[in-house]
Amino acid sequence: MLYTPTASRIILAAKENGLRGADDLLITAIIHVLNKARLERGYFTLVPIPSSKQSQRRRGRRFIVDLTKTISQTTGIGISDCLQVSRQVSDQSGLTKAQRISNMHGAFSLKSGVILRGDAILIDDVVTTGATLREAARALNSQGFLAFRSVSAVTACVSQPLR
Repeated sequence: MLYTPTASRIILAAKENGLRGADDLLITAIIHVLNKARLERGYFTLVPIPSSKQSQRRRGRRFIVDLTKTISQTTGIGISDCLQVSRQVSDQSGLTKAQRISNMHGAFSLKSGVILRGDAILIDDVVTTGATLREAARALNSQGFLAFRSVSAVTACVSQPLR
């Protein structure tokens, strides 16, 4: 991972070890950014980036969805758990930017029966190249029209860009 060793340890402690204190640090970081944005409640929807079924089983939870639920409860911003992983993807940790974009292409879809309107804020733990966030935005707007007027993202950590 290309972010600070401290950030890496916190992300992994939350994501892979389920440590509540690490979860709280990530939640606090994301809430801080949302509060700085001074968003109108009721106008925006938080959309968590989904994990694969395999990752959910390994972790014993839906990591980003669970964090986003807490963020929603704390901030009063609504949540829509509307994305799903629609095909298997490779672990991105060793991939270049171009490989990540290719790897994520078509990886997400909307859950059946979802109808979206308004502005979305994608929630994830880390952004490296933006490939995951771009794919999530594509899936949100896959209904044949612009479901969300704008799609933004908030992550707990930003890594150094890959080339």
